[in-house]
Amino acid sequence: MRIREVIETINKMKADGIIDRYAIGGAVGAMFYLEPFSTLDVDVFVELHASQGSLVVDPNPIFQYLRDQGCVMEGQYVVLADSPVQFIPPGNPLAEEALNDAVEKDVQGTPARVFTAEHLAALALQVGRVKDKLRLMQFIQAEKLDIQRFETIVQRHQLGEQWREFQQQFLKK
Repeated sequence: MRIREVIETINKMKADGIIDRYAIGGAVGAMFYLEPFSTLDVDVFVELHASQGSLVVDPNPIFQYLRDQGCVMEGQYVVLADSPVQFIPPGNPLAEEALNDAVEKDVQGTPARVFTAEHLAALALQVGRVKDKLRLMQFIQAEKLDIQRFETIVQRHQLGEQWREFQQQFLKK
Protein backbone atom coordinates (compact mmCIF):
# COMPACT_ATOMS: atom_id res chain seq x y z
CA MET A 1 0.00 0.00 0.00
CA ARG A 2 1.39 3.39 -1.02
CA ILE A 3 -0.34 5.38 1.71
CA ARG A 4 1.59 8.60 1.10
CA GLU A 5 0.33 8.78 -2.49
CA VAL A 6 -3.22 8.08 -1.33
CA ILE A 7 -2.98 10.89 1.22
CA GLU A 8 -1.47 13.27 -1.34
CA THR A 9 -4.45 12.61 -3.63
CA ILE A 10 -6.92 13.18 -0.79
CA ASN A 11 -5.16 16.40 0.22
CA LYS A 12 -5.33 17.57 -3.41
CA MET A 13 -9.07 16.83 -3.43
CA LYS A 14 -9.42 19.03 -0.35
CA ALA A 15 -7.30 21.80 -1.89
CA ASP A 16 -9.39 21.63 -5.08
CA GLY A 17 -12.63 21.96 -3.08
CA ILE A 18 -13.94 18.47 -3.86
CA ILE A 19 -14.10 17.51 -0.18
CA ASP A 20 -14.09 19.58 2.99
CA ARG A 21 -13.01 17.65 6.03
CA TYR A 22 -11.65 14.13 5.91
CA ALA A 23 -9.99 11.70 8.26
CA ILE A 24 -8.54 8.25 7.88
CA GLY A 25 -10.20 5.64 10.05
CA GLY A 26 -10.44 1.86 10.14
CA ALA A 27 -7.40 -0.38 10.05
CA VAL A 28 -5.16 2.13 8.27
CA GLY A 29 -6.06 4.76 10.86
CA ALA A 30 -5.13 2.29 13.60
CA MET A 31 -1.72 1.72 12.00
CA PHE A 32 -0.77 5.27 12.93
CA TYR A 33 -0.83 4.08 16.56
CA LEU A 34 -0.19 0.33 16.43
CA GLU A 35 2.25 -2.03 14.78
CA PRO A 36 1.52 -2.45 11.06
CA PHE A 37 -0.79 -5.29 10.08
CA SER A 38 -2.44 -6.50 6.93
CA THR A 39 -5.45 -4.64 5.59
CA LEU A 40 -7.13 -4.54 2.22
CA ASP A 41 -8.41 -0.98 1.98
CA VAL A 42 -8.23 2.60 3.22
CA ASP A 43 -11.33 4.01 4.92
CA VAL A 44 -11.56 7.76 4.35
CA PHE A 45 -14.35 9.44 6.25
CA VAL A 46 -15.55 12.59 4.50
CA GLU A 47 -18.08 15.25 5.28
CA LEU A 48 -20.54 15.38 2.40
CA HIS A 49 -22.87 18.28 1.70
CA ALA A 50 -25.88 18.54 -0.56
CA SER A 51 -25.27 20.31 -3.86
CA GLN A 52 -26.52 23.87 -4.03
CA GLY A 53 -30.28 23.87 -4.47
CA SER A 54 -30.58 20.21 -3.46
CA LEU A 55 -31.47 18.41 -0.25
CA VAL A 56 -29.76 15.20 -1.36
CA VAL A 57 -26.13 14.49 -0.54
CA ASP A 58 -24.37 13.42 -3.71
CA PRO A 59 -20.96 11.66 -3.58
CA ASN A 60 -20.68 11.68 -7.40
CA PRO A 61 -18.40 14.76 -7.52
CA ILE A 62 -15.79 12.76 -5.60
CA PHE A 63 -15.97 9.85 -8.02
CA GLN A 64 -16.06 12.06 -11.11
CA TYR A 65 -13.02 14.01 -9.91
CA LEU A 66 -11.07 10.79 -9.30
CA ARG A 67 -12.11 9.29 -12.66
CA ASP A 68 -10.90 12.50 -14.31
CA GLN A 69 -7.58 11.93 -12.52
CA GLY A 70 -7.33 8.46 -14.09
CA CYS A 71 -8.54 6.43 -11.11
CA VAL A 72 -10.76 3.43 -11.63
CA MET A 73 -13.72 2.14 -9.65
CA GLU A 74 -13.73 -1.42 -8.36
CA GLY A 75 -17.06 -2.10 -6.70
CA GLN A 76 -17.39 0.19 -3.68
CA TYR A 77 -13.75 1.27 -3.92
CA VAL A 78 -11.76 3.80 -5.89
CA VAL A 79 -8.26 2.58 -6.64
CA LEU A 80 -5.70 5.25 -5.69
CA ALA A 81 -1.98 4.45 -5.93
CA ASP A 82 -2.86 0.76 -6.36
CA SER A 83 -4.83 0.85 -3.09
CA PRO A 84 -8.59 0.37 -2.76
CA VAL A 85 -10.03 3.42 -1.01
CA GLN A 86 -13.54 3.74 0.34
CA PHE A 87 -15.04 7.21 0.93
CA ILE A 88 -17.48 6.98 3.83
CA PRO A 89 -19.77 9.66 5.24
CA PRO A 90 -19.91 9.48 9.04
CA GLY A 91 -22.99 7.37 9.66
CA ASN A 92 -23.53 8.09 13.34
CA PRO A 93 -22.68 10.66 16.04
CA LEU A 94 -19.54 8.78 17.13
CA ALA A 95 -18.08 8.78 13.61
CA GLU A 96 -19.05 12.46 13.22
CA GLU A 97 -17.24 13.28 16.47
CA ALA A 98 -14.23 11.25 15.33
CA LEU A 99 -14.13 13.27 12.11
CA ASN A 100 -14.41 16.55 14.04
CA ASP A 101 -11.66 15.59 16.51
CA ALA A 102 -9.23 14.03 14.01
CA VAL A 103 -5.57 14.87 14.49
CA GLU A 104 -2.86 15.61 11.97
CA LYS A 105 -0.14 13.00 11.48
CA ASP A 106 2.93 13.14 9.29
CA VAL A 107 3.39 10.56 6.54
CA GLN A 108 6.85 11.03 5.04
CA GLY A 109 6.41 14.80 5.01
CA THR A 110 2.75 14.74 3.95
CA PRO A 111 0.08 15.79 6.47
CA ALA A 112 -2.79 13.39 7.02
CA ARG A 113 -5.89 13.74 9.18
CA VAL A 114 -6.47 10.61 11.25
CA PHE A 115 -9.02 9.60 13.89
CA THR A 116 -7.65 9.69 17.43
CA ALA A 117 -6.70 6.38 19.02
CA GLU A 118 -9.59 6.78 21.47
CA HIS A 119 -12.13 7.30 18.69
CA LEU A 120 -10.76 4.37 16.70
CA ALA A 121 -11.06 2.19 19.80
CA ALA A 122 -14.60 3.40 20.55
CA LEU A 123 -15.65 2.76 16.95
CA ALA A 124 -14.17 -0.75 17.18
CA LEU A 125 -16.19 -1.31 20.35
CA GLN A 126 -19.33 0.01 18.66
CA VAL A 127 -18.97 -2.17 15.54
CA GLY A 128 -18.11 -5.19 17.67
CA ARG A 129 -16.87 -7.69 15.08
CA VAL A 130 -14.16 -10.11 16.16
CA LYS A 131 -11.49 -8.16 14.25
CA ASP A 132 -12.68 -4.94 15.92
CA LYS A 133 -12.45 -6.49 19.39
CA LEU A 134 -8.94 -7.66 18.54
CA ARG A 135 -8.01 -4.13 17.47
CA LEU A 136 -9.42 -2.70 20.70
CA MET A 137 -7.33 -5.24 22.63
CA GLN A 138 -4.26 -4.15 20.64
CA PHE A 139 -4.84 -0.52 21.63
CA ILE A 140 -5.14 -1.53 25.28
CA GLN A 141 -2.13 -3.86 25.31
CA ALA A 142 0.05 -1.33 23.48
CA GLU A 143 -1.02 1.31 26.04
CA LYS A 144 -1.95 3.70 23.22
CA LEU A 145 -5.20 4.91 24.79
CA ASP A 146 -5.88 7.70 27.20
CA ILE A 147 -8.31 5.45 29.09
CA GLN A 148 -10.10 8.35 30.78
CA ARG A 149 -10.71 10.05 27.42
CA PHE A 150 -11.74 6.72 25.86
CA GLU A 151 -14.23 5.99 28.65
CA THR A 152 -15.67 9.51 28.36
CA ILE A 153 -16.27 8.89 24.64
CA VAL A 154 -17.76 5.46 25.44
CA GLN A 155 -20.21 6.98 27.94
CA ARG A 156 -21.13 9.92 25.69
CA HIS A 157 -22.11 7.49 22.92
CA GLN A 158 -23.99 5.00 25.14
CA LEU A 159 -21.41 2.23 24.74
CA GLY A 160 -21.04 1.59 28.47
CA GLU A 161 -22.69 -1.83 28.38
CA GLN A 162 -20.52 -2.99 25.45
CA TRP A 163 -17.42 -1.75 27.31
CA ARG A 164 -18.43 -3.61 30.51
CA GLU A 165 -19.01 -6.80 28.51
CA PHE A 166 -15.67 -6.40 26.72
CA GLN A 167 -13.88 -5.88 30.06
CA GLN A 168 -15.56 -8.94 31.58
CA GLN A 169 -14.78 -11.09 28.58
CA PHE A 170 -11.21 -9.99 27.90
CA LEU A 171 -9.74 -7.95 30.75
CA LYS A 172 -10.93 -9.51 34.01
CA LYS A 173 -8.61 -11.99 35.62
